[in-house]
Amino acid sequence: MNKNIFLLLCFLGYQFALAQGFEGSELLDKAIAYHDPEAKWETFNAAFVVTMETPDRPEKKSIVTVNFPASFFSLEVYQNENTLVSILYKKECHLTFNGATDFSEEIRKQYRLDCDRAEFYKKYYTYLYGLPMKLKNPGTLIDPKVNERWVEGKPYWVLKVNYEKEVGEDTWYFYFDQKTYALRQYQFYHDESKNDGEYIILEGELDVNGIKMPKDRSWYYNSNDQFLGIDRLTNN
Repeated sequence: MNKNIFLLLCFLGYQFALAQGFEGSELLDKAIAYHDPEAKWETFNAAFVVTMETPDRPEKKSIVTVNFPASFFSLEVYQNENTLVSILYKKECHLTFNGATDFSEEIRKQYRLDCDRAEFYKKYYTYLYGLPMKLKNPGTLIDPKVNERWVEGKPYWVLKVNYEKEVGEDTWYFYFDQKTYALRQYQFYHDESKNDGEYIILEGELDVNGIKMPKDRSWYYNSNDQFLGIDRLTNN
């Protein structure tokens, strides 16, 4: 597409968004009202299962348990016929490998079974499955401008998000259905000028403790559309 035409379309999309009376924070509020209609995220207390399917790798099943009021997080992973459990409870961290707490340093390194990794997974799962509610977190910079972009013949409202330096340095774009405000896709860049990072397509929904979560999340590289894998969400 001619660059000038592309810029014109982006401008017209922005003007159309303004004509609807949207600002970034207002779009976010509408999206949260769709995904968390009873405002349950802050007191979320439930478990869900994520099955990861990636090319040329064995399937990995993870049981994620989150209890925000009790400051509890548990990740139970079934991988290569082994069971890895990481539990964070308040300031405590508990790790087991096939039920044992005295596993070797070799096992720890091979499976990256340590408390720092447990903290990473807590942030990872509560962020991705807590969207768009997590965009209310401190340090999140919501662009007031709302754009309209078309993906495979369908228009979406697009919200740009950056973060304060101590929180994160990636640039994110979130795509919302124009009728329901459901989150349908998002992408992130480490350096947008290099077209790096990934985009994630969301399909289907599953109600988990009153939260509408994406049932399937398919990951692709921004640079070449290479398929990276899919996460399938179930209740058990």
